[in-house]
Amino acid sequence: MEDKIKSFITKNNVWRDELTILRALLLKSELHESLKWGMPSYECNGQNVIGLGAFKNHVGLWFHQGALLSDPHKVLINAQEGKTKAMRSIRITKHEPIDPTIVDGYIQEAIENAKKGKYIQKTKSSQTKRIPIKMPEELAKALASIDNLQETFSGLTIIQQHDYIAYIASAKRDTTKASRLLKIIPLIQAGKPINNLWTKS
Repeated sequence: MEDKIKSFITKNNVWRDELTILRALLLKSELHESLKWGMPSYECNGQNVIGLGAFKNHVGLWFHQGALLSDPHKVLINAQEGKTKAMRSIRITKHEPIDPTIVDGYIQEAIENAKKGKYIQKTKSSQTKRIPIKMPEELAKALASIDNLQETFSGLTIIQQHDYIAYIASAKRDTTKASRLLKIIPLIQAGKPINNLWTKS
């Protein structure tokens, strides 16, 4: 697992330094590192706490329960105002150097909230269980390469994420997967569920 995460970072020529610095901050905490959705993910007490990703114009740390953070430096961003309840992110660009002390403060607060069991209650429908499906490679690459797509996807409910994953995974041919991927990217960017594909406007 560690080799895959190192590879994720070293292959990213644009954001390698920033990813290395942020990962070092995360690794020195008590969070457990794993690879989810094709990107590094960090957990505490079995709860997703922070994700680390690189996009076209920025590096992002997204906090799964970021709405609970005090945000003293006013750096947290809601990718989907009015839609995303819990997810918040810190975006770092080439024009905004990383301040390790500030970032670490947000990491530590997120950990403390997770240890206290704090979380934003999801709606009843989003708690419905689904059989886990492996993330298709095609979708994982799109989430990693298209600016803001991973953050928006992570802001969807678990059911909505599952439906998108299943839609791509159920395609038998590569050409069908590619065609389906082109159809769903605009919906994910808009923060909409997949059933909008078949809903007439």
